[in-house]
Amino acid sequence: MAEPGARAPALTRPRIYYGWIMLPVATVALICTSPAQTFGVSVFNPYIRESLGLSATQISAAYGLGTFLASLPMGFIGAIMDRYGLRITLTVVATLFGAVCVLVSQVTGMATLFLAFLLLRMLGQGAMGLLSGNTLPFWFEKRLGTVEGLRHMGMAGAIAVVPAICLGLIHAVGWRWTYVILGLAVWAIMLPLMALVFRNRPEELGQRKDGEWIDGDTREADRAAAAADAANSFTLRQALRTPALWLVGAGMGFWSMAGTGVMFHVVPMMTSRGLSEAEAASLFGAFAVSLALTYLVGGMLADRLRLNMLLSIATGLLVAAMALVWAAGSPAAVLVAGVAMGLSQGLLVATQGPMLPRYYGRAHLGKIRGSMATVMVAASSVGPILVGGCYDWLGGYGPVMAAFTLGPLPLVGLSLLAKPPRRGITA
Repeated sequence: MAEPGARAPALTRPRIYYGWIMLPVATVALICTSPAQTFGVSVFNPYIRESLGLSATQISAAYGLGTFLASLPMGFIGAIMDRYGLRITLTVVATLFGAVCVLVSQVTGMATLFLAFLLLRMLGQGAMGLLSGNTLPFWFEKRLGTVEGLRHMGMAGAIAVVPAICLGLIHAVGWRWTYVILGLAVWAIMLPLMALVFRNRPEELGQRKDGEWIDGDTREADRAAAAADAANSFTLRQALRTPALWLVGAGMGFWSMAGTGVMFHVVPMMTSRGLSEAEAASLFGAFAVSLALTYLVGGMLADRLRLNMLLSIATGLLVAAMALVWAAGSPAAVLVAGVAMGLSQGLLVATQGPMLPRYYGRAHLGKIRGSMATVMVAASSVGPILVGGCYDWLGGYGPVMAAFTLGPLPLVGLSLLAKPPRRGITA
């Protein structure tokens, strides 16, 4: 029998894997980016335009340019994460993001609105989204695809409910006070989680990835894990010399450009074909349901099948989705197009999430995923401009939809070349 007050031996400690606690924390961090996501900001657009006396072109230009410039620092933010750790970096980003949400309530014109969009997109959609995505690869290996699918399912749920919540708040207290409330909510949710719950890696708690237990000095195990990560990881420069990074970046970039462009203009696009606004908007519901299910199923597939094969299938679904949007002329066709868009994005994200840490290791994951975030955010800023410009200059959406359909077609075959890179590539 142990003496009173004696410390229990390591082997008798409850073996609850902390990664299952980090999964909802990473999911909440992703959901908290909602005030900076397109589905969140779009609810505010008509009220901001009326309040500031801006045209639709002006607010779209401010949003598009702000989004593009917000993409540029993502590699730098990823490098900071690699150096100082996720917990410190995410705490600082969440603090600043909450402050920016509060400051949005003070915009007075085009210049300050552009600055607000820039900071919202950089800190929320960009930095917090990036850091949330970098959390689970430190905790899971074998089940990484599955848990990433669960994390993104949480975001799909946010897409379904956050716009309605924001709209209710706007009607109750106005759009300015609604952004203040959102900023305070980010602080109230994220800062306690970071202070009390968040941990950088399982070795800090005497565990290893996927729930294995460490018997012995946890600090030494943490140092050993970091050394192993460094020895088996690619730098960004090394990763850029592999076909896989370019191919997955091209696939995600095409979806960000085409998907955002279609989503931003889907209502006028479909009403120009004789459909009602409600019938056009039904694409969003079909997209959200399909996306949520594909996140989960795609994540499980990513743990069982070759990732290059999944990337090829996902790119093929992107081609099919754009073709269906291009051809949609009935309510049923709009629903089918929305389902196809959800399938393509869900499978692309489910593939990309585990591919980067499995192919390139974790020591430089922040910088590598930061470069990928730059591509995706920048591409998302271009899509709406291309679709709107095509309509204004060419009188219709046909040419740009043809480009969105045919552009990624070569990637369907090329994606099969995205195999795990060999180690030992020099910088």
